[in-house]
Amino acid sequence: MTVRESLKVKLTIAYDGAGYAGWQVQKVGRGVQEVVEEAFTKLFQAHYRLHSSSRTDAGVHARGMVAHLELPREKLKMPIGKLSLALNAQLPADVRVMQIEEAAPDFHARFNAKGKQYRYFIYNYPAMDPLLRQYAWHVPQKLNFAEMKRATSHFIGKKDFASFANNRSYEMVTTVRTLRRCDLRKSGPLLSFVIEGDGFLYKMCRGIVGTIIQAGQGKFTSTEIAKMLESKDRRMAGMTAPAHGLILWKVFY
Repeated sequence: MTVRESLKVKLTIAYDGAGYAGWQVQKVGRGVQEVVEEAFTKLFQAHYRLHSSSRTDAGVHARGMVAHLELPREKLKMPIGKLSLALNAQLPADVRVMQIEEAAPDFHARFNAKGKQYRYFIYNYPAMDPLLRQYAWHVPQKLNFAEMKRATSHFIGKKDFASFANNRSYEMVTTVRTLRRCDLRKSGPLLSFVIEGDGFLYKMCRGIVGTIIQAGQGKFTSTEIAKMLESKDRRMAGMTAPAHGLILWKVFY
């Protein structure tokens, strides 16, 4: 049996997105991907390209971003389990490699992903908790929690989510996605959404959350969501929730 000259490395990365222009390398602004690639460059004196499971927008956070890269086996002079320690020593405090492992030669962080889970946090109280200001959307008005719970049920299943996603600069092959979960939880003033599906359109989670919050504010009823979905028109649905309340929580394989 021959040993492959390259090693496929799978990373699980967490980051506070407040100071970044998103995950991917940017023409303007700094992306998290660029920061992690720079850490590899410092360690191995060569540039290696990361391939991620997904993108996140400016200000969005992650606890479970998955990425992979190909590393020459001869370059790795330490056990792979210690590579995360070496990388984290080179990374800023708002980015961390939480787990690292050798992956199968045919593994691809994006194309092998079976689904993703996002979570969105809202602080529903007249005054904002200053410790949560970067990680939760402050909604001071009283909300109809029962109406919001009813609204979540309309998003479960295989549907065309064009009305809840912002337009990209390119044409999508399909805007149909399948959501397995759209749960809303309440713990005192802190509300949390758990949204899980096979894939997500651009700003789709934030469109769903913004619309449900507006249903809770009485701006429209939960039953109107079915009409919004049928319209396939972004102008017919509710607002896009702010980026800073959203976290890419987990990627499923």
